[in-house]
Amino acid sequence: MKDCIFCKIINGESSSYKVYEDDNFFAFLDIRPLNPGHTLVIPKEHYRWVWDVPNIGNYYEVVAKIANIIKKTMGTDFVLSFVSGEEVPHAHVWLIPRFENDGHGESIKTDNIKKIEPEEMVKIAEKLFNEFKK
Repeated sequence: MKDCIFCKIINGESSSYKVYEDDNFFAFLDIRPLNPGHTLVIPKEHYRWVWDVPNIGNYYEVVAKIANIIKKTMGTDFVLSFVSGEEVPHAHVWLIPRFENDGHGESIKTDNIKKIEPEEMVKIAEKLFNEFKK
C-alpha cells in the first residue's frame, strides 16, 4: 500500500529506529513510546490484520524472540504484548516493557506517551539490534 506508513518504513521511504529485520518481518521502536524500548513488530508484506498473516506461527516466533531480547536488554521481566490495529492499518504487535515505576501491575495507559530524545532512541535501538548479533 503506497500510503501505509509501515510500508514506507519497510521500503526505506520513512526513517525508523530499527531493532530487528529478517526476510519476512521488521521491528522498530515506536516513536510514541509508552515506555523506553516500546517496539512494533510488523510483517514486511502488507496485511491489514495480524490474523491475516499467513505465516502467523513464524510471526509470533519472531515476536517472542524480540520480547525476550527486550526483557534482557531493558532489564525487566515483564513485556506486555498488545494487538489492536486501529491506529495504523498494517498488521502489528506492540511489545511494551514494563518497569516498577510505571504502574507495573496496573493496566497500561495508552495515552501516557513518554518523551524520549532522539539520541536516546538511537541508543536503545542499537542496543536491541546488536543483541541479535550475539
